[in-house]
Amino acid sequence: MINVLFVCLGNICRSPMAEAVFRDLMEKENLREKISVDSAATSSWHIGSPPHRGTLKILKEYNISSEGLVGRQLTKVDFNEFDYIVGMDESNIQNIYEITGQPNHPKILRLLDLTEHKKDVPDPYYTGNFQETYQLVSEGCRALLEKILGENKIKKTGT
Repeated sequence: MINVLFVCLGNICRSPMAEAVFRDLMEKENLREKISVDSAATSSWHIGSPPHRGTLKILKEYNISSEGLVGRQLTKVDFNEFDYIVGMDESNIQNIYEITGQPNHPKILRLLDLTEHKKDVPDPYYTGNFQETYQLVSEGCRALLEKILGENKIKKTGT
C-alpha cells in the first residue's frame, strides 16, 4: 500500500480538499486497494475540527465526498508512515522538514512543483478564493497520481 499525506497550515482548507480530491481520483481509477490518503496540519489550531465551510461547499459543488475529514496535526511518526508527504506551500514544506526532522528528503514535496505552475497553493482561509484553490489542487492531485503510478509501476484500471 502506498500512503500519501497532504499537509497545510491548519488542515481545514487546502489539505483536506486535496485529500478528498485525491480520494475521489483513486475511486474513479479503482486504486483504493493500492493507495491510501490522509491529511494533516503543521499547526495545532484545528485538531478535531471539520473542514472549513468553503472547502465543504466546493467539494459538494463538484460532488466529492468530505466524509471522514477531521483536522489533525502532523507528527514525527508520520514521516515513517507515509511514502509521499505533500505540502501546499513553501512554508508548509519548511515546517514539515522541522517537524519530521528530515530536511530536503525526496518523499517531501510541494504539490504544485509537479505541475507547470511551480508555485504555492494559495490559502483560501485568507484569500477567500476556494475555486482557485480547488482548480490548483485538482491539477496537482492528477499530477501526483501520475507520479505515484509511474514510480510504483501501478496501472490504472478505471471504472
